[in-house]
Amino acid sequence: MSLVTQLRSERAKLNEQIQALARIEGEGGALNAEQLKQFEQLGVDFNVLTDKLSRAEVAERIATESAVPVDESAQGIASPPNGSRISGPFTDKPIPGANMARMARVLAASRGDQHAAAKLAHDSGYDPAIAMALSTVTPGAGGVLVPQSFSSEVIELLRPKSVVRKLGAVSLPLLNGNLTVPRIKGGAVVGYIGTDEDMPVTDVQFDDLKLSAKKLAALVPISNDLLSYSGTNPNVDRLVVNDLTASVALAEDLSFIRGAGTGNLPKGLRFWAPDFNVIICPPDKELHIVEMALSSIILRLEEANSGIQMPGFIMAPRTKRWLAALRDGNGNKAYPELDLNLLKGFPVATTTQVPINLGNDGDASEIYFADFADCFIGEDDAMVIDFSKEATYKDANGNVVSAFQRDQTLVRVIAKHDFGPRHVESIAVLTDVVWGKGL
Repeated sequence: MSLVTQLRSERAKLNEQIQALARIEGEGGALNAEQLKQFEQLGVDFNVLTDKLSRAEVAERIATESAVPVDESAQGIASPPNGSRISGPFTDKPIPGANMARMARVLAASRGDQHAAAKLAHDSGYDPAIAMALSTVTPGAGGVLVPQSFSSEVIELLRPKSVVRKLGAVSLPLLNGNLTVPRIKGGAVVGYIGTDEDMPVTDVQFDDLKLSAKKLAALVPISNDLLSYSGTNPNVDRLVVNDLTASVALAEDLSFIRGAGTGNLPKGLRFWAPDFNVIICPPDKELHIVEMALSSIILRLEEANSGIQMPGFIMAPRTKRWLAALRDGNGNKAYPELDLNLLKGFPVATTTQVPINLGNDGDASEIYFADFADCFIGEDDAMVIDFSKEATYKDANGNVVSAFQRDQTLVRVIAKHDFGPRHVESIAVLTDVVWGKGL
């Protein structure tokens, strides 16, 4: 059994124990002191295993890719003497995504000239795969195509940064830009029969989730000092990779959570949720009202028989902080498990991509509860990168910034993907949430 399979099995067992304890409270019971202690420890163990699993998956994929021999001479790149591989810092395992970061750096330093960038990568002692990729890919009007082996590393790094991915959304490849996932819509008839009785008629109704490639463009301003650095310092690669993945993850979450699904936009959780699963949060902030509101969106999934394999909450940071500070009549924390990123036994993720300026007064937010094992991200592994040293962009405060004046290079990363649930009943939304307003 591989380490990845073993960790997944162990995490599944922990999840079963966590859900069993959560059901006690969900059915009106109360956890005793020993059970509360056990619940907290299970949550810690679950998070530790999740982190181990993420690292093991990356290691397994890198090991698989590294097992394929590369023939540098076939691409016109000089081989080292005696047929040995070029020695250098890259022979030590680089950080995940380092190859794409270095590819971006040499392309920016050479102003997009792929042949010059390939030579710079070779002279800098980078992994020969970077120079080979730059020697073989064909530039397009929108930039330079990133090899699949490089971009797949970056996509994997998005998982801990994108809340939708982190909570368990399933990634599937888009073939020729499209993906169709069939599902049973209803109509199956099952029953017992007696002697000489006809079997019940089964008329299963099928439906499809259809995903098609939508283009996401993320702008990443990076210091020219970092991009022009020709060494193999892993800290420089890490900074560039972090900037690339953080920008793409934020753009993804914005679409996957609240994309309207019109034009070229993916449809997000908010607009996939059926009307019956969209509940208006009462304005009162008493604990029993909060309990009813949270329970109502959980109940929507339970009553829909959606399976609930990997359920979780997404909310704005202010909402989580308010719930974490909420006290019961005895002055105790109403939701102490939020310190473990759990709420009512389910994982919680926060992101600033959940707006806090909704509603008639412009001060409301939303809470999403979904079975993320039933949510799919169809994605094209290919990414495209392009550069500009003169373009302008808007910072977090909406101010227009000149890359030239800041001595920066704007790296534009283009990815293609789409998002949707297999069953819309797997998503519920609590709207008009003003918890935490004014914090």
